[in-house]
Amino acid sequence: MSFDMRLGISLGSAKGILYLHTEANPPIFHRDIKASNILLDSNYTTKVADFGLSRLAPVPIEGDMPAHVSTVVKGTPGYLDPEYFLTLQLTDKSDVYSLGVVFLELLTRMQPISHGINIVREVNVAYQSGMIFGIIDGQMGSYPSDYVVKFLSLALKCCQDEIDARPSMAEVVRELENIWVMMPDSDIRNADPMVVDVVKDMTPPSSSFNVKHPYALMDLSGSNLDSGVVPTITPR
Repeated sequence: MSFDMRLGISLGSAKGILYLHTEANPPIFHRDIKASNILLDSNYTTKVADFGLSRLAPVPIEGDMPAHVSTVVKGTPGYLDPEYFLTLQLTDKSDVYSLGVVFLELLTRMQPISHGINIVREVNVAYQSGMIFGIIDGQMGSYPSDYVVKFLSLALKCCQDEIDARPSMAEVVRELENIWVMMPDSDIRNADPMVVDVVKDMTPPSSSFNVKHPYALMDLSGSNLDSGVVPTITPR
C-alpha cells in the first residue's frame, strides 16, 4: 500500500475511535485497539471492530467527571498503555496509545513485540538517531518524506509513557487531517477522507446495539460494558 492509503486507514481509524469517545451515547473506551481489530473492506474503508473488552466511559459523580475507569488490566501485549498497566486506570488516552502502535505498524510493517523487540522502543531509537527512513516499510514505494516524518512524529506522541504527554483523539484526527490536506496530489488525494462507500450487502451483526457510523462496526453483545446504562450509540 502507498503512504496515501496508509494515511487514509489511519485517519479512518482515528475518526472511529473519536466517535466512541465523544459522540457515542454513552461514550466508550475500546480498550483493545490493535491492527487485527481494524477492518478494511474491498474499498479500503476502515472499520473499528471487536468490542469484547470495551468499557463505558466514566459518568459524572456529584457534578464531577472522573478522568478514568478503575479496572483490571486487559488488552493485547504490545498495545497496552503502560500507565494503565501500572495504575489500573483506564482512560481515553489508553486508546490513543494503542492506536499510536497501529500507526507505527502501518509505517514499518514491524510487529508490536517480536523476539523481545518492542516497536515503540525501536522506532524511538531510530527517530532520535536520525535513522527513521531505515525502518520505513520498503514495500511502501515512493513517499513524501516530510509528511512521513510528521506522521511518525504524531505516532510517537501517541505512544508516550505519560498520558498527559499524549494528544487527545480529537488532536490526533486534526493532525492527520492536516497532513492529508497538505499532501501532494496523488491517485487518491482528490477523495474526501470523510466520504465512505457503504457496503450495502453487508450482513448486520446479530446484536441490537448497532452503530451507523462510517468508521465503527459495533456488536456489543459480548462486551463487558458493566454498568446500569444501556448503550444506545446514537449521536448526541
